[in-house]
Amino acid sequence: MAARRRERQTIARNRSARHEYFVDETFEAGIELRGTEVRSLRERACQINEAFCLVRGGQCWLHGVHIHPYSNGSIFNVDPDRKRRLLLHRNQIDYLDGKLRAKGTALVPLELYFDDNSRVKLLVGLCRGKKLYDKRQDIARRDVEREIQRALKERNR
Repeated sequence: MAARRRERQTIARNRSARHEYFVDETFEAGIELRGTEVRSLRERACQINEAFCLVRGGQCWLHGVHIHPYSNGSIFNVDPDRKRRLLLHRNQIDYLDGKLRAKGTALVPLELYFDDNSRVKLLVGLCRGKKLYDKRQDIARRDVEREIQRALKERNR
């Protein structure tokens, strides 16, 4: 009998990232966590809205993620706002470092989730910033699509 695979469970999603940036490429990275942080993430206690990633010293670091202290933890809880190392392959880090040297690109966390094997993964996007007129175009396109869907739904009644 085949073992059942679990579905991907989303812990936190950066909803404003796709509004603020064009996402060119995405990468899946592991996170180096300590002690009770995984137990806290199982309680969905995390915020990644203002997080960002940097490549320093040949390693990729995640800044600005707040993982709340574990509710049943004690002295073993770590600093909730500490920087965390991302686990990527060397060639991926070198590729990202080269891309980040170009002006206007950023490495933005998009989604934090448990994968099929219950490991914490982070979906990181290589992004370019949007201008105000790009955001307006996206909003206008979304409104037009919404109106089309309403009209189709009304016509099918």
